[in-house]
Amino acid sequence: MRYLSTRGHSPLISFADMLLAGLAPDGGLYLPEVWPRFSPLEIANFKGRPYAEVAEIVLGELIGDSFSREELKADITAAYAGFSDPRIAPLSEIGTDLYLLELFHGPTLAFKDVALQILGRLFARALKRKGGRATVLAATSGDTGSAAIAALGGLENIEVFVLHPQGRVSEVQRRQMTTTAFTNVHNIAIEGSFDDAQAIVKDLFAETAFAKAVNLTAVNSINFARIAAQAVYYFTAASAFDVPPVFVVPTGNFGDVFAGEAAMRMGLPVDTLLVATNSNDIMARALNDGVYEAGKAEPTLSPSMDIQVASNFERALFEACGRDAKFIRREMGLFATTKRIVLPPDVRKALSERYAAARCDDGETLATIARFYQQTGRLIDPHTAVALTAAYNFKGCEKVPVVVLSTAHPAKFPAAVEEASGQIPELPPRLKEALEGEEKCHLMAAEKALVRGFIEAKLRPS
Repeated sequence: MRYLSTRGHSPLISFADMLLAGLAPDGGLYLPEVWPRFSPLEIANFKGRPYAEVAEIVLGELIGDSFSREELKADITAAYAGFSDPRIAPLSEIGTDLYLLELFHGPTLAFKDVALQILGRLFARALKRKGGRATVLAATSGDTGSAAIAALGGLENIEVFVLHPQGRVSEVQRRQMTTTAFTNVHNIAIEGSFDDAQAIVKDLFAETAFAKAVNLTAVNSINFARIAAQAVYYFTAASAFDVPPVFVVPTGNFGDVFAGEAAMRMGLPVDTLLVATNSNDIMARALNDGVYEAGKAEPTLSPSMDIQVASNFERALFEACGRDAKFIRREMGLFATTKRIVLPPDVRKALSERYAAARCDDGETLATIARFYQQTGRLIDPHTAVALTAAYNFKGCEKVPVVVLSTAHPAKFPAAVEEASGQIPELPPRLKEALEGEEKCHLMAAEKALVRGFIEAKLRPS
């Protein structure tokens, strides 16, 4: 199994090398050279099997010979040992043909754990085999940072730098990052938006001499290993039904929903991937109107989705244009300067065969949290509420199972949940510890040179 760049100017590499690289040297994103395929019978046999077993099978095809099946099994077993629900990603029926896919049972209570707990272990294994040190650089809109810290904190020969937008994550999200006791973790609050933080990360990767000197790598969703691990829960969820389901995915950086496309390209029958956005609706506009145009990211009650540049959309475009790397280089270069791409008709058509899209504002988010609590007695977080709003309004088909990805525990967003429902979600013990710990964080302007200087100072031998 080899991996290529969406921009076509980087050599093919193995899964292990892709894992350590994160972003391709030409600025593109890695994808499998050829997608592996599972037969209908193989997918049907996933039904009822333990989640870890399905993960071993799916990831085994994407990893190739980079790791042995014994190594993969050991890392998957260790990754999920700390989850509060042994089913890892359980389906919960909440109405007629309506389900929640609960992805918040990991150590940081967000869907990022499902992938990062595996990625961290494989990353450490690959680094030990290769030798040397690695510098992990991540931009987060709230959940990736704490999940990366939980996965990589305390590991030898790894320094972790996490950038988050100052004042644009919830208090719980921030404290989950900044109260860590790991000495190899460095938190940076950027005076700006997530898009500003993400742009700094990409620009530092583009400084090839610097990136090589510090062995720079990424663990957010620009790293395909994240996508690979997230594709597994599409297989386990869909195998529970006799007909292809609709998946409704709250979307910011487009990684979680592209994992659904990855599963489809590996043979999984899916009716529709419904992209649900908040008022930062670049993806809804792109898919519904054919214009991918970034605006200014506005703060909302669902901060992990407050994104106006959805990095993983490049992967979907690459597949939709027939893997035309020249097209991707041209359009991504144009977007870098104009922040606007008009999608060609054939690309729009290809995207529409997999995706639909909807948006909702904060008022609708609060109303859905309240409605769901009144109907079920259960609390949901605002990101899940954005997706559930889209599910309530979806008219694409009838009598088809609709699976809403529930991406975070409501206790991570207590203010929004209380405003909507009048209820304060109970804090799990691991969140109580984060709220009580001492915070350590560095505030700086959204300038690449400042972040680079900070990284170099921390890596400099004392």
